[in-house]
Amino acid sequence: MSARRSDGGGILVIGLGRFGCHLAASLTRMDREVLAVDRNPAQVQRFSDKIDRVVQADSTEEGALRQLGVASFARAVVAIGASVEASVLTVLALVELGVPQIWARATSQKHAKILSSVGAHHVIFPEAETGDRVAHLIVSRLLDFVEFDDDFAIATVRVPESFVGRTLLDLRPDERSGVRVIGAKVPGERFRYASDDTTLTQGGVLIVEGGIDQVQRFAGRR
Repeated sequence: MSARRSDGGGILVIGLGRFGCHLAASLTRMDREVLAVDRNPAQVQRFSDKIDRVVQADSTEEGALRQLGVASFARAVVAIGASVEASVLTVLALVELGVPQIWARATSQKHAKILSSVGAHHVIFPEAETGDRVAHLIVSRLLDFVEFDDDFAIATVRVPESFVGRTLLDLRPDERSGVRVIGAKVPGERFRYASDDTTLTQGGVLIVEGGIDQVQRFAGRR
């Protein structure tokens, strides 16, 4: 296997059902460090040659997760769908271990509310989200993301700190890198088409378009 990008501690994927395995595979293709966990030994064996690190463990047990060193991971995705109880207990365990970003799969609105109340930072509905799309959102600072064809995307992203107080005219050089700002939103106002004299503000949001890698790099600027 080639060396993976740790990107701030790697990404933990818990639950290797259809959504979880697609997500883990997408992240692996994006050259990210992934640790996949499932309590079913058959699932672990099935994906052992497709994902760098796959282990069998009961994710509802904080001690088991602690032994795996999951506290060092920057992001965790609880992709468990078969058991609401297991998904909630897993999120609780991750919260206790101090994982900075916890994404969790919900099977209903009620389930989503419970996950949020116990500490999940992002709730996912797999029926509306593909593994590839969620993978892109997890590894970047994008707020939302729509991919067209193989290498073009439109995304929303927070105004980077270094851009606050500047106008879109100042950002025109970024277009040479394949990214173009097409809309901007000032806090408390609606989105507007971008114009050269639009001034970027703290907490504002931009709509950008361009190649997928270029858009992600733009979103990652400080």
